Amino acid sequence: MRRQEQGPEPATTAASVFGEVLRHWRELSGMTQEQLARRIPCDRSLIARIEAGTRVPQDGFPATCDKILRTGGLLARLWRRINWYEQVEHPDWFRRRAEMDAEAVALRVYGTQVIPGLLQTEEYARVIFTVPDTDDATVEERVRARLSRQQRFLHPGGPLLMAVLDESAVRTVIGDPAVMRDQCAHLLALGRQPNVRVQIAPANRPRLMRPDTSMSLITLPGNEMWVYSESLDRGHFSNDPHVLARHWQTYDVLRADALSADESAKLISDALERYSHDGEAPGRRDALDQVQLQRKQRRRLHRVRPRYPRPRRPRT
Repeated sequence: MRRQEQGPEPATTAASVFGEVLRHWRELSGMTQEQLARRIPCDRSLIARIEAGTRVPQDGFPATCDKILRTGGLLARLWRRINWYEQVEHPDWFRRRAEMDAEAVALRVYGTQVIPGLLQTEEYARVIFTVPDTDDATVEERVRARLSRQQRFLHPGGPLLMAVLDESAVRTVIGDPAVMRDQCAHLLALGRQPNVRVQIAPANRPRLMRPDTSMSLITLPGNEMWVYSESLDRGHFSNDPHVLARHWQTYDVLRADALSADESAKLISDALERYSHDGEAPGRRDALDQVQLQRKQRRRLHRVRPRYPRPRRPRT
């Protein structure tokens, strides 16, 4: 009997190979995705995406899985040998910037309204890319491309990454409170890395010299410098010495006048707490509000309660 011919199989990517190996060892150990996620710990959907080859695993994830699944370090070795950056596609107009990120020795970024791409969480980026007339496959590819750019900067020994964020970038809700809560937690974690600093340009300082748009100052090997900004559908590059000097001065002055790293972390923590509160179930939130109101009323009653003089005890 003649074997029925089948069509060509879809192209295999390094991410899908890594996912297949992870799935093989997970199933060999008799663990479900949920069980592995609890051991790491992480969300089950992260395991599903990595095994499907649609999510680039972050540094540290393979070694953790190696330990849990007892692979002898196989996943970590495979992860180090894969050039994740070449497995993703960027829009033509952005490819030049992505190539610069791959070799930059230092980045100084300013973001307004939206968190810069190198600092975004997966879910935050997914919301950004989910726009009308864009299919799910395209969204996932763009998310994976963005996350792949972050790899070398999120490593503790990675290039210098200085970020000044307008307060609007933290206050503007992208997605829902849960997405913003995780994004704020991610910013706090990044700010504790030795090669990353995150500062906030607060809204209550109107005299701050803020750039008109988000921008990046890129330092390449050999002290080659570029300034990069974006309009609606294209990127703009310049290495003109006068343009560089003007933007570099604006950035340095802004950093000096912005909140310190510790003060910025406090503002981000406050925003995280607010998003955590906003994301609570309505019943629990109403109950907490009622308890707080009752406490305030008790304190108020205690303050206005009349005081009566105590009777004097006779002297002996």
